Amino acid sequence: MTKLPDTAGLSPTTQPVDGDPEVIRLLKELVTIESVNPALDPTGAGEGPLAAYIHQWATERGLTARVEDDGSGRPNVIVESRPPAPGIPTLLLCGHLDTVSLASVTDPLLPRVEGDRLYGRGTYDMKAGLAASLVACQRAHEADLPVSVVVAGVADEEHASLGAQRLVENLQADAAIVCEPTEMTVGIAHKGFVWTDIEVHGLAAHGSRPELGVDAIVKTGPILVELERLTESLKSRVHPLLGPASVHASVISGGVEASTIPDRCLLTIERRTLPDESVADVEAELAALLQACRDADSQLNVTARTVLHRPPMQTSPDEHLVAVVGDAIRDALGVEAEVVGMSYWADSAFISALGIPTVLLGPSGEGAHAEVEWVSISETIACADVLYTAAEALAAA
Repeated sequence: MTKLPDTAGLSPTTQPVDGDPEVIRLLKELVTIESVNPALDPTGAGEGPLAAYIHQWATERGLTARVEDDGSGRPNVIVESRPPAPGIPTLLLCGHLDTVSLASVTDPLLPRVEGDRLYGRGTYDMKAGLAASLVACQRAHEADLPVSVVVAGVADEEHASLGAQRLVENLQADAAIVCEPTEMTVGIAHKGFVWTDIEVHGLAAHGSRPELGVDAIVKTGPILVELERLTESLKSRVHPLLGPASVHASVISGGVEASTIPDRCLLTIERRTLPDESVADVEAELAALLQACRDADSQLNVTARTVLHRPPMQTSPDEHLVAVVGDAIRDALGVEAEVVGMSYWADSAFISALGIPTVLLGPSGEGAHAEVEWVSISETIACADVLYTAAEALAAA
């Protein structure tokens, strides 16, 4: 078991309190365990200590659990209310173990309560959803529900989604809920993205002899102008839940020093894609844009390379799982569930791509990746109730 920080000197509102519901006690414990993604911060502990803690927490409660590590030191942890078996449905509850950096955050591993808010790194994104998933799984086990509730705590969502990509290699499930924060709405869609490096090649020369050189940075200018025009054009492609597709220039670099004509300029762009857009569509769109720039300037030497892409995700609002989760939200909160699209990308795209009905659900809060991060305590409790009720409904179907 991973040793937790000493809580002897903490105030009563920062310690796990016996009167707290199980999900809040667990959430406080998860927050104290540093799980910063080492790809984002080389000093980060990664997912190992948190996966080990969850494994012990689960086995102590009679749940089936295993830590899966491919040797990279970036493990997933899998917890099951009962092993999947023929004749019973499998509900996957998925969440990521990693967080972004602790830098600039005051006492990031010290859970602090103010009213209905629990503060700490990862509370909102997304250890609250993870705690709710684990407690729902525990309750399904204790109730002996005829459904296999499988919690997958995956690695590296904040960087390259290594854990989710390993998870889906052999994944079988009848339904999936990814417990990213959704403000207790039912998320059924999100955009994908394509990252592209555009490299403009010039010719270096001394700054006093510009006629001997080709300025790669200047040659990039018309490309930026065309990207701005594309931005305006994309505003007409509107998804009912996600809004328009988009493109933006993310990073630009070039040049060596002030008196040298730059022979290279590298521009990285991000294109956010709608569910009906493919990587091939985006590559063709950019190829046409660059060709138009070449046609206007015979000196333009430019290449483009897709460096990373992630698919969009969309589940039909008529899918049975959407109704199941919506009904569970109404039972828990007394309000009609709102069906929405999410602004962010999530691991749900990989799961949905397998044909598994997938939605997103998590509690309200603020401060993902920010200096001050908090999650609603009452909605974290409600989220665990909703997940358990959804499991009950699938078991009865």
